[in-house]
Amino acid sequence: MARTPPSSDAFDRILDVDALRGFALFGILLVNIWYFASGYAFHRIPDPAYPSWLDHRIHDSVALLFEMKFYLLFSFLFGYSFTLQLDAARRRDTAFRPRFLRRLAGLFVLGGLHAVLLFHGDILTTYAVLGLVLLAVHRIRPRTAVILTGLLVGVVVLSFGSMALAEAPSVEQSAALRAGESVTAALAGGPASVIAQNVRSIPHMIVGTARLQGPVALAMFLLGLAAGRRRMLADVSPHARALRLIQCVGYPVGLAGAFAVVALGGRTTVEGLALATLTGTALAAAYAATMLRLFQTRMGRHISVALAPAGRMALTNYLSQSLICALIFTGLGLGLIGQVPPAGVLAIALGIFAAQVVLSARWMRTHRYGPVEWILRAVTNAERPAWRR
Repeated sequence: MARTPPSSDAFDRILDVDALRGFALFGILLVNIWYFASGYAFHRIPDPAYPSWLDHRIHDSVALLFEMKFYLLFSFLFGYSFTLQLDAARRRDTAFRPRFLRRLAGLFVLGGLHAVLLFHGDILTTYAVLGLVLLAVHRIRPRTAVILTGLLVGVVVLSFGSMALAEAPSVEQSAALRAGESVTAALAGGPASVIAQNVRSIPHMIVGTARLQGPVALAMFLLGLAAGRRRMLADVSPHARALRLIQCVGYPVGLAGAFAVVALGGRTTVEGLALATLTGTALAAAYAATMLRLFQTRMGRHISVALAPAGRMALTNYLSQSLICALIFTGLGLGLIGQVPPAGVLAIALGIFAAQVVLSARWMRTHRYGPVEWILRAVTNAERPAWRR
């Protein structure tokens, strides 16, 4: 049977969905923290300040296993949760469209503030814009949604593949190093310098999102929509065979592709971008299938219960991850950018997430929503929701 914890949310909470979202948060933190720690965005190149064998292996391992994987899982869950909200609105006979539009507006404002003040690589504004597309097409059949998912991913892969065939120039290592040094210097400055650097980086992020992250995130929205229509995560036991198949295919394809991307120089090459997009979805699916199968075991039930509160407070935790990283590494706080070796960065990420898991569990025992979730819910419903349980 599906395991659903007691809740007074507007839609039923499915424990495994929240736990999977918590797991995705961990992967997102492991990728994003590198920008704060070194200024060399999104693992494109290793930090030249730490050239040892161990440093490079840590860099390559994170790029191999995490980069361009977990935002896919997060996007899939956004699409799945969208169907739960739709179902809840139907059961209560309430208007869904105006509430969802207010929710997207709230996400966009929060994302804009996040991008300017803390981290220009914000995903919330992208989700807010793509949410309009999801709302427009939400009545499509699950089969059509799956087909559109494949088409969107295929278009991105073909786009970068054609650039590779046309021998489009890749990012030069020396140019990337100079850019990284410039970013590091800016982020090490005071608050005004940090904000100015974030604002300067936003146009580049918009271009990258439009070409790569946006279409692929929309594809995952649609895949989540299809899965939500089938209520696949409400009870995964009937899908055990499919989950095993996803693992058997996803891991070989995804890991082989990830190794090839690292060998090609990471995402500094258009070949690497094409391959990462194509095979990253396979590895992300394998991760999700593994966690869902694990959650059905005796030990896995304890893991899902531990991760679920962090997933229920995903928005608060996502934003607080950026805040903590900014306070540790940038001129907004300690200014340790470029001073912590990769092993130390990895340890900090593990410590941050462990603290979030513990604090989220304590918070959710006495509160209905996370702090930022409460704000977004107030905007969504145009009323002040209950705060404590």
